[in-house]
Amino acid sequence: MTSTGATLRLLDKADKEILKLPRPVKGALYDFQHKFRNNPHATGLKLQQLKGDSRLWSARVNDEYRALLLRLADADWLIVSVKHRKDVYQHLDRLSYGINHITGGIEYIDLKVVEDSVLREPASAPKPAPAAGPVPSAPAGAAGPPPLFAAWTDEQLGDLGVAGPLIPVIRSLTTEDQLLGLVEYAPQLTGEVLLALHDGRSYEEVLEQVTAPVAAPEGVDTDDFGAAAQRPATVVTTTDEALREALEGGDFGRWKVFLHPAQARLVARDYSGPARVGGGPGTGKTIVALHRVKHLVDRLPPGHDKPVLLTTYNKNLAADLRSRLLQLGGEELLERVEVSHVDQLTLRIVSEAEPGSRKQVIDDSQAVREWQALLDELGTGTWDAEFLHEEWSQVILGQACGTRSEYFRARRAGRGRSVSRAERAEIWQLAERFTQRLDRQGRQTWDQLAERAARLEIGREQRILAVERQRAEAGGRHNIHLADASGGRLRHRYRHVVVDEAQDLRPAHWKMLRAMVPRDRNDLFLVGDTHQRIYKNQVALAGLGINIRGRASRLNLSYRTTRQILRSALALLGTESYDDLDGGTETLAGYRSVLSGGGPELHGCRDWEEERETIAAVIAGWDADPRTRIPHEQIAVCVPTNQMAQEVEHSLAGRMLRAVQIGPDGPRGDGGGVHIGTMFRFKGLEYRRIIIAGVSDGLVPREAVARLRTVDAARHRREMQRARSLLFVAATRARDTLVLTWHATPSPFLAPLLSA
Repeated sequence: MTSTGATLRLLDKADKEILKLPRPVKGALYDFQHKFRNNPHATGLKLQQLKGDSRLWSARVNDEYRALLLRLADADWLIVSVKHRKDVYQHLDRLSYGINHITGGIEYIDLKVVEDSVLREPASAPKPAPAAGPVPSAPAGAAGPPPLFAAWTDEQLGDLGVAGPLIPVIRSLTTEDQLLGLVEYAPQLTGEVLLALHDGRSYEEVLEQVTAPVAAPEGVDTDDFGAAAQRPATVVTTTDEALREALEGGDFGRWKVFLHPAQARLVARDYSGPARVGGGPGTGKTIVALHRVKHLVDRLPPGHDKPVLLTTYNKNLAADLRSRLLQLGGEELLERVEVSHVDQLTLRIVSEAEPGSRKQVIDDSQAVREWQALLDELGTGTWDAEFLHEEWSQVILGQACGTRSEYFRARRAGRGRSVSRAERAEIWQLAERFTQRLDRQGRQTWDQLAERAARLEIGREQRILAVERQRAEAGGRHNIHLADASGGRLRHRYRHVVVDEAQDLRPAHWKMLRAMVPRDRNDLFLVGDTHQRIYKNQVALAGLGINIRGRASRLNLSYRTTRQILRSALALLGTESYDDLDGGTETLAGYRSVLSGGGPELHGCRDWEEERETIAAVIAGWDADPRTRIPHEQIAVCVPTNQMAQEVEHSLAGRMLRAVQIGPDGPRGDGGGVHIGTMFRFKGLEYRRIIIAGVSDGLVPREAVARLRTVDAARHRREMQRARSLLFVAATRARDTLVLTWHATPSPFLAPLLSA
């Protein structure tokens, strides 16, 4: 037969199914889609119509697997599933496809898979649904909880965009686990609508907030599949490269191609000022930040400058962001974006202004020791060195207080202990002596650099505003002499700033970033989660000149870890209250996962030596079973201290298990082997299996934190919260398996898991 080229697309739900297939099948699929595009009627592909349906066809991927395809037009095809050949012809009556009458997008549902996965799978740790409208009580004598969606008619669900074939299944749902299982397989709009109703939003709210934003602007012909394939609601990929990225690029590869509608709306939104996106671990905040950068760059006028800044709090994460941005848009995108971690940025700004400075930069622990040395020299026991360092760095430097009167007026959000005016005067005097002490030593802290950079950028902004005022007064004419004298200083450094892991930036960083960009639409876009704050920086953005009120959004669905692990991780957080970066409180209510799997494993040991042997035995056990064996690079061991990391590495070596430690720049060497590091090192990383070791009383949290209870209650609460956040971050790095081990007395944070 003569070669006839074809368009071949992959539906977004199909790639999730394909990701679970054996690697050789994925390789065969690459060959298949290339051959199919060249000639779908080639003999070896065995293209055939199914069940007399004019649209549903099958084609040979390899000897064992077949692709299920929808024929959209004469030479336009859509892969909706890849199945073992023995499953292709069974239950054909349970395959459903169509065009959603609201979005105009193509939807495909395998009802047999949905029913088997959702209704016949025992629900794990079911919990009653929150009130979501007037759900009627179960009849007297009836067994089990009432249906989740009894309050809404079939017509109402249909008007909200729920897929009609799923409504009978939806009527059977009685637990949140069943609902989350359905969301994993359901079309995107169906899942979003059901979750919104389940969370208590009214029919009218869901119609306005969930359904209306994705409705097709024109009328929808539910028989026109060609038009449906072109609509944004039909999320597909068509190129060989995009298919490879989706199936082999891990989670980022997938979301590079298939952005969730809730994420896409945040990426493309036009904001009147600074905006923030929150959400728990694994909800795709970083993905949103990266796509937001591309969205902003795509709308820039032509040029060769870098008007967009993408920043985060350390160089390891910045390097990862740069790599992902390169994957997302190539060198062309990177040419318009500066990717820099925020301390690197402050150092560059200060170095430009003070090129002769050769001061050594010291970290917080070194600074606290210098504070203690100063107090010892003065012979005063009134103040605690750590408290003074935090007051100096977070309030005085953080808010760029250059005079004592400015410090007297400064807000002390999150500091806990109040200080009188007389005490502020004493603290200011001590801070001046401390600064002089560092100057004599030729040293400075990162907080000092951040404060200096903030002052420099604020000064630049003030000069820009002065020139603009003068120009306005002159009827729009430039003051040539003033402009010449100022040179490039009359321009803001960037047009847009995007911040990842916003919860860990210092107060002075925010002052600096605010001054770096004009106060205009889409100026600042930040993503972060205060439940994952692992440093001591606690800010109220409004007090630093960044107003996000009315422009804060949240992502709730985790795509990383199972809901069983997620529930355990949330239990580790306890009932502590977390701030929202704006003077209010943050919540993870509604945060959930659509993935299902096993719960965490718990192992208590007599001592640290036995615990290390247990860790080695667990990994060796995984290796011994072909069904559980995975590359060691996908396994990590997380511990409280660097010393413990070295000792675990030694124990694994004794079992002939190679391990590598995670340093400031990521895994050392070639990264081959089990990854080991402290909890601080795991931010931004993820692994299929995580072992969190040393979760013992006195280590998590450390003993020094417990002693603060009677000395400084506010600091005790903050340090306990930070310790919980560190453990929460570590636990949510796990995709499939979480193991928690301890020796002697378990950490008090484990109490909810041990009592379950």
